[in-house]
Amino acid sequence: MQYFDNYQINFEKRNPAKGVDPLFYKRWSPRSFKKNEIPEDVLLAIFDAARWAPSCYNEQPWVFLTSSGKKDFDLFLSLLLESNQTWACNCSLIGFILGRKKFTANKKDNPWSSFDCGAAWMSMTLQARKYGLYTHGMAGIKKEEIYKTMDIPKDDYKVICGFTLGIIEFPDNLSPELSAREQPSERLSLKKIWKKGGLK
Repeated sequence: MQYFDNYQINFEKRNPAKGVDPLFYKRWSPRSFKKNEIPEDVLLAIFDAARWAPSCYNEQPWVFLTSSGKKDFDLFLSLLLESNQTWACNCSLIGFILGRKKFTANKKDNPWSSFDCGAAWMSMTLQARKYGLYTHGMAGIKKEEIYKTMDIPKDDYKVICGFTLGIIEFPDNLSPELSAREQPSERLSLKKIWKKGGLK
């Protein structure tokens, strides 16, 4: 199954180097979604893609907690900051990414856990794009309430971020402020992030 965009997205502000696959530079984080159920086999492929991400000592410290059904969706929605609830209410799925704090084998702290979770997040995001679906990562979540509501032990897990998954829609249902921002953002120039031989 392939979901296609309902409208043309302007990527003119993005200037990828020759050879960069469109899967990367045409990935962006919209806020305008159309409520629609995503088939279980599609979700299975999306989250299985995260399973193949690299991680320190192959620890695979990521856990994806996601909504499942109307009742759970409303609960997950309530754990977002109100500013995110206004648009996330129209997506198909809401989730939170957790990272295990310690290595399984020796119970020592894993300082690379969040980095590895980021790799898993990118993997599932790109797999979602292969289906024509979009994701939006969020820092605007109620972390303390998530720990409490989901009964997550703080000593074992770090709540890293929230995210949405769904089908993109025309931004008509957004506030004028958000609607004006509903387009792919620019990126820093390559010379600002790639330094040869030293930071300066």
